[in-house]
Amino acid sequence: MDPEHSTGEIEAGRSRWQARYDAAFKRAREFRTLSGLEVEPVYGPPSDDPRFERIGWPGEFPFTRGLHPTGYRGRPWTIRQFAGFGNAQQTNERYKMILGAGGGGLSVAFDMPTLMGRDSDDPLALGEVGHCGVAIDSALDMDLLFDGIPLGDVTTSMTISGPAVPIFCMYVVAAERQGVPVGKLNGTLQTDIFKEYIAQKEWLFAPEPHLRLIGDLMEFCAAEIPAYKPLSVSGYHIREAGSTAAQELAFTLADGFGYVELGLSRGLDVDVFAPGLSFFFDAHIDFFEEIAKFRAARRIWARWMRDVYGARTEKAQWLRFHTQTAGVSLTAQQPDNNIVRTAIEALAAVLGGTNSLHTNALDEVLALPSEKAAEIALRTQQVIMEETEVVNVVDPLGGSWYVEALTDRLEAEAEAIFTKIREMGTGDMTSGILRGIEDGWFMSEIAESAFDYQRKLEKGDKRIVGVNCHTTTVEEPLEILRISHEIEREQRRVLGERRAVRDQEAVDAALAALASASRTETNMIPPMLDAVRVEATLGEICDVLRTEWGTYTEPARF
Repeated sequence: MDPEHSTGEIEAGRSRWQARYDAAFKRAREFRTLSGLEVEPVYGPPSDDPRFERIGWPGEFPFTRGLHPTGYRGRPWTIRQFAGFGNAQQTNERYKMILGAGGGGLSVAFDMPTLMGRDSDDPLALGEVGHCGVAIDSALDMDLLFDGIPLGDVTTSMTISGPAVPIFCMYVVAAERQGVPVGKLNGTLQTDIFKEYIAQKEWLFAPEPHLRLIGDLMEFCAAEIPAYKPLSVSGYHIREAGSTAAQELAFTLADGFGYVELGLSRGLDVDVFAPGLSFFFDAHIDFFEEIAKFRAARRIWARWMRDVYGARTEKAQWLRFHTQTAGVSLTAQQPDNNIVRTAIEALAAVLGGTNSLHTNALDEVLALPSEKAAEIALRTQQVIMEETEVVNVVDPLGGSWYVEALTDRLEAEAEAIFTKIREMGTGDMTSGILRGIEDGWFMSEIAESAFDYQRKLEKGDKRIVGVNCHTTTVEEPLEILRISHEIEREQRRVLGERRAVRDQEAVDAALAALASASRTETNMIPPMLDAVRVEATLGEICDVLRTEWGTYTEPARF
């Protein structure tokens, strides 16, 4: 870039940013450091800088420095704590505690039977009901889950993929029963089936019928619930399975591109459906690498959406993402240290420009969070937001030689992985992902990275406080939250009572209509909503589809 041209571009960009900032930020307030020094809302080079074309200004393509010109001055990230345990009533109480203590949104954790599309009285659910999240069997459970919580006012994220669509239908019906216009709903459904085959392994069917359901959901939300995000493409579980930061970045964005291709194959307008895609990343313990990962993700997504998939509007080029601190970084040894780890990881997410954030509790490595541990996790975000003043400046690390070099390096590594994935298929991202799943390529890449990390840990090259260094402690054993087996017995009893009093003919008719729709190209959301409204259970709905589409077993690989 010509230096004179560079200087002009930088000044023009600064003027554009200033105009957008002034238009968006109306509050007359000075922002100062703790010592009283006034700080500007954003910083950039005073003159030419050949790197700046790739860095840019906040709120402008390629969005390396964030989506909005005001950053957190205009709006802080949403504090969205992930919670769910036992039954719907217990989880409802925890949600009200989180909201009452200053949480800004909810995030639902489901138990294993729900995640696998099984009812609580299914023989395969024995001993698992309510243990890793909340048990949801029918729309009545969803009513209880959000009792006293107006769904038209609170954004809700639901972390579930295999049976995500019937769970979404229960959420919609719960809103209807509250009297909330469905078109006003705002929240996020994970629905990311690619990452299940790659990392988490919670699928119901083969990939193709899952993609059919996801395409139906994208169409329905684009037409009926425009603010709702029907897909949250998840890198979190890929990272927790042992991937590197570059692999998390690349595999996640590749999955996102696959869903863009799905939407385009349905004839949807990319500028209409792309704003409904969101992302979910891990914030790990390597502070600067994580910040660079988030910045690179925004830049890559914006460029591909514009240049490869033809997105014309800014919102269609935006990468919006939720972050959760790294569960895999927590240790059972000296668990109080986990408070420090979580705070560092949360700060990395904030400095990387996350749009919402969950902070893990110190005891999550041992059990579901206790109420005290959940409050400490929530307060961790509030200390960062209210006390550290990091919200005062947009992308405060922008221009750092180290951060920018890491951002460029992660971007380059991700691009190399994209090329590999597309070469495995027929040139598009979707065929490459499906081939990589079929061949076990993703799994083997992650396994190799996880093995390399474990080898460094055992050799002492990677040090973890309390685990392989600084192991002496005065810590007392933790009291942890335990789920009584009475919860499972009660959930099974209540489910039996619901089946006894519902209109069975209506249920049978609705399930038959759903089965019929699955054999055609009809959008399956309306008939699934009808089944949910007459209290068909999650297991019954999923069993209809298992009968029609079969199940999927991962091939054995060694």
